[in-house]
Amino acid sequence: MEFPVRTGNPAKVESACIVIPVFKEEALLPTASRLDDASERLMGQLLERGDFDARLGNVQLVPFAPGLSTERLLLVGLGKREACQETAFRKALDAAFTALACLPVDEAAVAFTEVPLADRGADWKARMVAEAAHRALYRFEEFKSEKAPASRLASVTLLVNDDGDAAAAREGARIGDAVGQGINAARTLGNLPGNVCTPSYLAERAEALGEASGGALAVEILDEEALEALGAHSLLSVGRGSEQPSRLIVMTYQGADNPDEAPHVLVGKGITFDTGGISLKPGEAMDEMKFDMCGAASVFGTVEAVLGIRPKVNMVAIVAAAENMPDGRATKPGDIIRTLKGLSVEVLNTDAEGRLVLCDALTYAERFEPASVVDIATLTGACIIALGHHATGLLANDDDLALDLLDAGEAAWDRAWHLPLWDEYQQQLDSNFADLANIGGKPAGTITAACFLSRFADKFPWAHLDIAGTAWSSGKDKGASGRPVGLLTQYLLDREADAVVETEAE
Repeated sequence: MEFPVRTGNPAKVESACIVIPVFKEEALLPTASRLDDASERLMGQLLERGDFDARLGNVQLVPFAPGLSTERLLLVGLGKREACQETAFRKALDAAFTALACLPVDEAAVAFTEVPLADRGADWKARMVAEAAHRALYRFEEFKSEKAPASRLASVTLLVNDDGDAAAAREGARIGDAVGQGINAARTLGNLPGNVCTPSYLAERAEALGEASGGALAVEILDEEALEALGAHSLLSVGRGSEQPSRLIVMTYQGADNPDEAPHVLVGKGITFDTGGISLKPGEAMDEMKFDMCGAASVFGTVEAVLGIRPKVNMVAIVAAAENMPDGRATKPGDIIRTLKGLSVEVLNTDAEGRLVLCDALTYAERFEPASVVDIATLTGACIIALGHHATGLLANDDDLALDLLDAGEAAWDRAWHLPLWDEYQQQLDSNFADLANIGGKPAGTITAACFLSRFADKFPWAHLDIAGTAWSSGKDKGASGRPVGLLTQYLLDREADAVVETEAE
């Protein structure tokens, strides 16, 4: 998809459709006002007669536009001005592009960069436009015999008021385009069924990314023999009951001017299907456990976004991939396993398997002497109880890193919430027979899961993102969300910006 930027008289814009955001009971915004003047107050009359209700997310197509060079107008309600903040802005964008996707148009123009939002410039609004376009046009119909007609929309022009905003909008749209593609790549991986998206499939996907990157992405795949030799017995224990072999996938991107600059490491939980193992899950909604690799999917999506943007930062992406199945070889409750770090773990519940693959991946990350490590996982149902489906859970052993991630989430509007990681919670992991247990009981389940991981992250600044509540939707809208690709990409862009500031200070 293309996102050109245009200034000048909007009445002269030749387009199949111009999308006009409108506040409820307020004067038209500048672009809309100029279009209104050139069309004998077409929009003004619609609003005055009550033919269009500008409540948030409401849309109305005007199939003709006398006096204008565009063929159509699409009015989109912003609701009341005082209530128009980031969430409302994104809701209006989603409504606009959902409607555009259904129209027989190859291109359109939008006037969203002039919507007033406190502390948000044309770059941010242009980025949100591009991301919304990609989200709305996304379809997952690979396994359907009869596919719905694809949207024809291939180009969205951003209308801006002045040249100063134009440069910012171009950069914002460039980033939003890459992030939007990364989000959709993550959604596709998450939506794939478990009989297709196996650990080996993820490894093949990584190799394909490396081949397509023109040398920008180096890929290493550790198979079960290599993992056994390495001593990653915890990761291997999770996949013992499956016919699908486990994999550790390592993707390295070196974009910094200094190739020896410490990298930022992303670690994704890649449980491609989770039955719970011997601690078998209930059958209801077990199909959704194909989404248990959405942490890995978000890492892949972030890698794709990074390859599209090419920031000057070094990054390592690690995916711990396994399938958790019950058979005669499967790990049993009460078994004791040895981790790559050397710590012994008593497995009290085989359905707490994500932390068992992540702990070895975190230990593996030590060899890169990282500047930071962030793991991403659909780890605990307790996080859904605590935060619902709006915020990602964030826990960290470094307050500065936690604040950086919170800031990135706010900037990308892919928000997280900081939970405590106090020493008092660690004792819940005490075991009579091993160095620690893999669960800490029902109280504070999200926190004790992070406490377990923290035992393997003592060599570097580390944060854990629990995306159990944000990685996918259930019900009639069932499907992967692609979160937190936006947050992770923004975090890396912020690290690039920090490096520039440090260099200038020197």
